[in-house]
Amino acid sequence: MIKTVNVIGLGALGMLFGGFITDNIGDRGEIHYVMDRARFERHKSDKYTVNKQPRVYEIQPVDDAKPADLLLIGVKYPGLDAALDMMKPCLDDHTIIMSMMNGVNSEEKIHEKYPNNTIIYTVPQGMDAMRFGTDMVYSQAGALFIGLTPNADEAEKEALDQVVEFFEYVKMPYVVDHDIMYRMWFKYMLNVGTNQTCMVYNVSYGKLTESGSEQYVTYISAMREVKEIAAKRGITLTEDDIEHVVEMENTLDPEATPSMGQDRMAKRHSEVDMFAGVVIKLGKEYGIRTPANEYLYRRVKEIEAEY
Repeated sequence: MIKTVNVIGLGALGMLFGGFITDNIGDRGEIHYVMDRARFERHKSDKYTVNKQPRVYEIQPVDDAKPADLLLIGVKYPGLDAALDMMKPCLDDHTIIMSMMNGVNSEEKIHEKYPNNTIIYTVPQGMDAMRFGTDMVYSQAGALFIGLTPNADEAEKEALDQVVEFFEYVKMPYVVDHDIMYRMWFKYMLNVGTNQTCMVYNVSYGKLTESGSEQYVTYISAMREVKEIAAKRGITLTEDDIEHVVEMENTLDPEATPSMGQDRMAKRHSEVDMFAGVVIKLGKEYGIRTPANEYLYRRVKEIEAEY
């Protein structure tokens, strides 16, 4: 039974999904947000709000951390390697690990670092959370899509059952997806199109999907490049999937913008290397042209160079 939880990363995803655990874990156990000592000292007096309501997050320096039953990772891609090194005291071999990160390769990196731990594949989808400093707002919480690879063993199936039981207890919005690799690539396609285009054109969800606009053309083209690459990896994405992405974007707050759009506003470095960077790399590997992602990659790097 899962009783204790450590979270690495107190960004929008950590605040949003960790908040369900914080609010509902009660006397069953405890949850800590773990960070290095320097970051803890900077943030130990911070006050947080979610949709303008105060919320307390229990932060803890990694020096004081203990292994937990469940470890959630919600850092930005540029910080993943440092987080993997830092979080060693937060787990032992029985700890179940879940990466709430975007992209399609964080699980591989985690497995390389901690091969003895069970990893539940996880894809956050459908949220429009925006974090500014210690304040977060959202209108759609979305859900964590969770699942196992087709060759999962009994230990992994048991770990998934434990996570499902725990998520039910803490009222976590989640979906058990029986084709989690498709789900991961679907979300990756969505992010490659949405995140990067919103950042480069400095637009919100509402402006992103304006038919006939330059940003709309770039958005769709970037997703089609992911669709072609996914096919080379045995993952079938279709034009209907792209249409579904557009429909999903139209349900979000039209004035909100995804994480890379927020990065531009805050003058933070983004996850472009995980999105366009990986698409370009795989495109070269499979002989697929990726002009839309090459354009987005160049523009993001130009924008970041101006910070």
